[in-house]
Amino acid sequence: MIQVRDKAFRVYIPKDEISAAIERVAGDLSKTYANSDPLFLCVLNGAFMFCSDLMKAFTSPSEIGFIKAASYEGMESTGKVKFHEAGQLNYNNRDIIIVEDIIDTGNTLKALYEYLGKHNPKSIKVCTLLFKKQAYQQSLPIDYVCFETENKFLLGYGLDYDGYGRNLPEVYILND
Repeated sequence: MIQVRDKAFRVYIPKDEISAAIERVAGDLSKTYANSDPLFLCVLNGAFMFCSDLMKAFTSPSEIGFIKAASYEGMESTGKVKFHEAGQLNYNNRDIIIVEDIIDTGNTLKALYEYLGKHNPKSIKVCTLLFKKQAYQQSLPIDYVCFETENKFLLGYGLDYDGYGRNLPEVYILND
């Protein structure tokens, strides 16, 4: 059990299971994109740890870019998504792999699809560490999933609670 700010959390997914899932997904991606030179688009801040480990396990040529999507305040989604790119990225005629830490309602993902669609990508696929299938409200495909999870508040391995806990090497769940 750990304490982050005013909440108690317990281990939900240990780091060895996270590593094994990333190796599996990176292997699938490496096969699919062996001749493509995709652009991995890391959604900040949460996906930085997952994306780093995913890129280390990906064996084909690729490029990485970063985009910040903000829609949360504390433990609640605001419903509004804002994007900020880190540098200038060329999406035109590129295979883009959106790398997310977690997909719950899918509102951020939908907004990102719409944003990228204006830049004429060749294809858009989604790779996520965690997928809250019960909370998902969109019809967009989630192509690569490490773990389907409960519809509970999660922390660690990039996910935060008011900015804290991102550095934890495992995924934790709120102990309620």
